[in-house]
Amino acid sequence: MIVLKSEREIKMMQEAGEILASCHKEIQKIIRPGIRTLEINTFVEDYLAARRATPEQRGYRGYPYAICASVNDEICHGFPNKKPLRNGDIITIDMVVNYNGALADSAWSYAVGTISDKALHLLKVTKESLYKGIEQVQIGNRVGDIGYAIQTFVEKEGFSVVRDFTGHGVGPHMHEEPSIPHYGKAGKGIRLEEGMVITIEPMVNAGVWQCKIDENEWTARTVDGKLSAQYEHTIAITSNGPLILTDQS
Repeated sequence: MIVLKSEREIKMMQEAGEILASCHKEIQKIIRPGIRTLEINTFVEDYLAARRATPEQRGYRGYPYAICASVNDEICHGFPNKKPLRNGDIITIDMVVNYNGALADSAWSYAVGTISDKALHLLKVTKESLYKGIEQVQIGNRVGDIGYAIQTFVEKEGFSVVRDFTGHGVGPHMHEEPSIPHYGKAGKGIRLEEGMVITIEPMVNAGVWQCKIDENEWTARTVDGKLSAQYEHTIAITSNGPLILTDQS
């Protein structure tokens, strides 16, 4: 069942989104060769606590961390650890913030030091694909319009879109209906309505789209060992078009 949100609920989610976006900006300042992803996890815990917010995914189905930290060939759900980041790595930090019971969800990929031209192009294309999807978030459009816009753009650039993980509705619960695939056919799927709040979070691989799951039963990585990137926003569907609740501008 899709639950439509009121203006008051969307405003509360936007407040959570503002905290989340500001946290991502601060993360960008500390990411460098030598930092450990566990240090980033601690930074986020402290940053949110200072603003009376909490990391929603900590404890979700037993997940033990405040963030997901996915490095290089890790697609998503990477566990923070003590291994230092290296010059040339790319890393995606994904988190869900709970502020006064309202949630916001956003992931961002970062360059560690100086990265290769191909890695830089992957980040650029993945970020642009997110906004190609957001352009389709209009009342009356369909979920397939979002996926089609993302997939066609990404594949034109020579990359692939992960199929195993999708965007989703969000609200009082971290994962709600509907699912938002980042591939598909235009004009197909559930029609978008005012009051829906969704995430769009394309995961884009430099090689093939298939993934494999690590022994921790959480972390997904590319089957061919090639790089993966992700960008994600939480978006409300309004009569004035898409409202990005996790906007970093």
